[in-house]
Amino acid sequence: MLRRAMFRCGQLCSVEFDLRAEPLYFTLSSSPQVLHHAHQQLFGDCGKLFSLHVQCENRIEKAQTHAEIKNKLSSTLSRDCDVFEASSFIPDVANSVVKGFFIRDKSTTTLSEDLLNTLRQSERVCVFSYKREGQYCWQELWSPVNQVEGSERQYITPAAAAEHHPSTLNIRNSDVFYSMDEAYKVLQECTDIIPESKEVLKLIDEQLETSRGDGFPVIVIEGLDATGKTTLTEALRESLNATLLKSPPQCLAPFRQRFDSEPPLIRRAFYALGNYITAAHIGKESLRAPVIVDRYWHSTAAYAIATAVGGRVENLPRPGSELYQWPEDLLQPNLVLLLTVNPEERLRRLRDRGQDKTIEEAELEINQFFRLKVEEAYKRIQNPACIIVDASPSPQEVLQQVQHLIRNKCHL
Repeated sequence: MLRRAMFRCGQLCSVEFDLRAEPLYFTLSSSPQVLHHAHQQLFGDCGKLFSLHVQCENRIEKAQTHAEIKNKLSSTLSRDCDVFEASSFIPDVANSVVKGFFIRDKSTTTLSEDLLNTLRQSERVCVFSYKREGQYCWQELWSPVNQVEGSERQYITPAAAAEHHPSTLNIRNSDVFYSMDEAYKVLQECTDIIPESKEVLKLIDEQLETSRGDGFPVIVIEGLDATGKTTLTEALRESLNATLLKSPPQCLAPFRQRFDSEPPLIRRAFYALGNYITAAHIGKESLRAPVIVDRYWHSTAAYAIATAVGGRVENLPRPGSELYQWPEDLLQPNLVLLLTVNPEERLRRLRDRGQDKTIEEAELEINQFFRLKVEEAYKRIQNPACIIVDASPSPQEVLQQVQHLIRNKCHL
């Protein structure tokens, strides 16, 4: 059933062939089509070509299978193998993306065939091979021995770029969550395979109502690591006699290592629920004093969107997209300030810290595309939007800037 359903003619496919450019788009047809120059570079006569995709009704199993394959590809294949992110999708249809990988093997070994033969034993995985003849290239189901019974040639047909990058179609309630219920459901589905999920859900259930009346102002300080958030939030706590909260909350610290090792679907749901715990704390504390929050939903969303969307900043959801809208059931702050410093200064501060970094923090250092996407996603989030603060001057000067903004915006 899976093998018949995958990659039907007319469905749009994409390969992240060059992260500096748009994905390479193509459809499949029953008749030969001449390849464009860019497609000739990908489907050229330079090694063995394969693609594999994961399809499964159970979203938890699907996410875990995709993550396992990604790890196996990176750890098993030789240096002569190129692996690109690939997708099959219906343009502009939410949650229609079937994720996978495109493999170009220029080695003389059988490592790729051996691995693919193992992976294709799973009913969740479908493997295709590609053959070239003159100006034409076709795709067919792959078998290491004989041609797959019933498999037909489907010719690669160059296609115009999709209006929206395919990865944006699956962001809602998969990479970014817009209600507590949606994130809660993901962890509920994980309780059999991740026992810690039950403990996290129990913490959520114990939280009181997060809505608040006319309490004190809530000010969120956002920004990449090493932009001065800790220094500033501590200074604001003292100068405003405020309560300082951090997101994710400390009560989730014992579970972070476990969930950080999970696929994005599960990991993002965990951190989304952390925001609702933080909101419950805000609701209580803001009745007694101003509240300063070190990171909140802006960080959760910005990092998730930047990670989900491959390649360039231009691939991000467009400004004004509903994907940048604050969740309706999450307590909103009165003011959100985004601290920024130039990349060189930020890296210098990180080196001076000498602390261990998360995977995403390490990615910020080596991947300029990722850093730019995170920064831009921060700026596109609405209701509430961030006010940008240059954090390059001395800590005292930054504090004075921020105090001035708080006086004007929050009347403190």
